[in-house]
Amino acid sequence: MTSLLSIVVPVFNEAGSVEPLYQEIVEALTPLGAFEVVFVDDGSTDGSSAVIERLVAAHDCVRLVKLRRNFGKAAALTHGFAEARGDLIVTMDGDRQDDPAEIPKLLAKLDQGYDLVSGWKQSRQDPVSKTLPSKFFNWTVRKSTGVALHDFNCGLKAYRREVTRHVTVYGELHRYIPVLASDLGFRVAEEKVSHRRRTAGQSKYGWRRYARGYLDLLTVLFLGRYRQRPQHLFGGIGTMMVLAGVLVDLYLTIDKLFGHPIGQRPLLVFGTLLIIVGIQLLSLGLVGELITQARARDKPDDYEVERVVEATASTAANRAANATRPAVLPAPGGPTVIERTTPAPELSPAPTRPSL
Repeated sequence: MTSLLSIVVPVFNEAGSVEPLYQEIVEALTPLGAFEVVFVDDGSTDGSSAVIERLVAAHDCVRLVKLRRNFGKAAALTHGFAEARGDLIVTMDGDRQDDPAEIPKLLAKLDQGYDLVSGWKQSRQDPVSKTLPSKFFNWTVRKSTGVALHDFNCGLKAYRREVTRHVTVYGELHRYIPVLASDLGFRVAEEKVSHRRRTAGQSKYGWRRYARGYLDLLTVLFLGRYRQRPQHLFGGIGTMMVLAGVLVDLYLTIDKLFGHPIGQRPLLVFGTLLIIVGIQLLSLGLVGELITQARARDKPDDYEVERVVEATASTAANRAANATRPAVLPAPGGPTVIERTTPAPELSPAPTRPSL
């Protein structure tokens, strides 16, 4: 069986890197067989689209997706995933710091039964002003999400197509794709890859990237843990606040019974405020539960189904025929296993990648 490999490359003002990067991709992937390269121009203003259009005119395996303006990497990846035709998809940045020669290593890791393999940059060729904050950021994400990756920001990743079909990426959640995939039950791993110094263009990231990243982390944690049960978060906090407020006001009531004035005490306002805010959070949790229930009725596929096992028609007939006899041996026939394209490593041998 022949399969197509798709390379998705988001591009933003990388006119000097696009053509050399394509040549490197060709050199690295030609031995593997059929592949396509989908460049997504995220609103470049330096002529990157013109360079890619020349590649499209000269090579059948190149396609261009041009966005109307700069929407960000998450939007570029989303459109690239939608246009990719391959069963296996690899993403890489357009600045040539990711080495296409590392792609076969990621694909080999997929062959071991994983659904997503993320690169782990070694000997990173970036200034300390980027590497130190990145290490702290990756440590924070790793500890808070439980996904044991060392480099969430690496643009070099390999996916099975079903991962890109089920993981929803928007805003700036692209760096958390492994976390989102893990929350849906996909198997995630990492592979060490080389990292190269930028030779053209300018870096698009600054300190604001990390500030936004931590805000996005809160979103990812909420979606992963409380998307299906928002009342557990809002109701839990609200209940604790209501109980604390009741205890404060109960203390003041007892104090009042002993003849002490409480009308001008800030503690009275604080206790009452705790009760009011707690009730509001409980109400917010109930509203969230109503929204979740409505979404579940309209789209009950938030939970990933790995496989379905059911009896064949012959098995059912044999069971009916043997219903009146003591069951000594299993009825002839066997179950039919209907499963998704990604086999579970513990249930079957590691799959081999289709020849390209």
